[in-house]
Amino acid sequence: MIFPLCEACTLLSPALSQLLIDLPRHDRHSCASKMAATIPTSTEAPPATRHASLLRTLRQRDLFLLFIGSVIGSGVFLTPGLILRQLDGSVGYSFLVWIIGGILSLLGALTYAELAAANPEAGGLYVFIRDGFGRMPAFLYGWCLFLVIASGSVAALARAFTRYLAEIIPLTPVQATVVSVAMIAVVTAVNVWGTRKSSDLQNWTTLIKVGIVVILSAVLLALGHHIREIPPALGSSQSGFSLLSSFGLAMIAVLWAYEGWQFGTYSAGEVVDPQKAFPRAFLLGSLTLTALYLIAIVAYLNALGPAAATNSEAIAATAATAVLGPWAGRAIAFTILISTFSAANSVILTAPRVFYAMANDNLFFKKLAEVHPRFHTPAAAVIALGVWSAVLASAGKFAELIGGVIFIGWIFYGLGAAAIFPLRRASQGKSLPYRVPGYPWTPLVFVLAAAAIVANAIYLAFHDPTQFRNLAVAILLFALGLPAYFFWRKRSALPL
Repeated sequence: MIFPLCEACTLLSPALSQLLIDLPRHDRHSCASKMAATIPTSTEAPPATRHASLLRTLRQRDLFLLFIGSVIGSGVFLTPGLILRQLDGSVGYSFLVWIIGGILSLLGALTYAELAAANPEAGGLYVFIRDGFGRMPAFLYGWCLFLVIASGSVAALARAFTRYLAEIIPLTPVQATVVSVAMIAVVTAVNVWGTRKSSDLQNWTTLIKVGIVVILSAVLLALGHHIREIPPALGSSQSGFSLLSSFGLAMIAVLWAYEGWQFGTYSAGEVVDPQKAFPRAFLLGSLTLTALYLIAIVAYLNALGPAAATNSEAIAATAATAVLGPWAGRAIAFTILISTFSAANSVILTAPRVFYAMANDNLFFKKLAEVHPRFHTPAAAVIALGVWSAVLASAGKFAELIGGVIFIGWIFYGLGAAAIFPLRRASQGKSLPYRVPGYPWTPLVFVLAAAAIVANAIYLAFHDPTQFRNLAVAILLFALGLPAYFFWRKRSALPL
């Protein structure tokens, strides 16, 4: 059965009318205006001929597992060794980096939870930036999300999937490319088929990979015998500027391992009871992720010892092999296959909702605003992301170049959190369904941290040719986005 948008909106909460009042005045494409457009008149078409709309089918459990599944890709299986090397083998500073990464994710998640609960509209972070700072920065975020952030993430995950499949089944370079594209095609097809079906797939794959991480950690903790080597390795031989620079590099790697927690906001228009679901799912998701990461790192160190862990390129496989034998390496490769597949599915499940919202705002291809009449998914937007991700996954060195500029997402993550300040002022004196604890410090610390991450990336660009190339590509993306924005704005006769 196809529900008109006004009927779907009534599922939000009894406080819907108050929430609509709280929306900023300049948001001409709010749920209220869409509801008004569906009020029957004497000339309106019968309900059966109205356009299909997104349905609220994601519950708190789905949102929690989406939060976890979006973040856990290959990072927890590979990154801990890299971070130890960047910090010259210091276990203490390595733990500190992982804890700070978890805290930053928690601060951002709590801030975004308030914004999503107050305006549960498809597009999430795009909507926050649009309502807080206007259409241009919101468009630039959606533009970068399509060209780099989401598509680059899916392409990188597909290539990682193929790399670990090759450890189980030998693949030629051509076969590896075909497998990467096929993996993207599968998750794209599932997400066109239905949000509920894609979410169910996401739930099961997330539960499987979390279960494997927990079981692996328990085995390594029980059978490893290097726990006494950890305390002497807590300190660092580095100091001063050298330590600060290494810490900054390690933070970038850690934040990549935590990347993806914001994806759940994109699907805010499909969440049941978002006023309660977002705060609870995001808080529990942040705490669960940090705990899983820290337990896994302690387990790796217990299995290998700090010195061997620091020198490991694939720390999970090395630790499992050391404790369980050679067969365990393939088992870890299989685990990463499931993990990367799940993470790619989470991106394609959520990110197309941003392109859907942009198209509804007349700031992107209008076709992407269409909802499939049978599946109730933004099918065209899902397919567009899948196709572009497949192109990047097939592009070899170009895909690696794109992956290097995903750090620009932090410009917009900080901007999205900063939107809470103008939106709070706009709703002053009115009740909100959820208020972020520790306001204004919670969002402020996250915004400052995001600014520091971007500033650190820019600083590194002037001291590293590879980083400079990445910065140049980021600037090029912004430069291309500006004429694209003015093109769509002029075409639709929209105000600035």
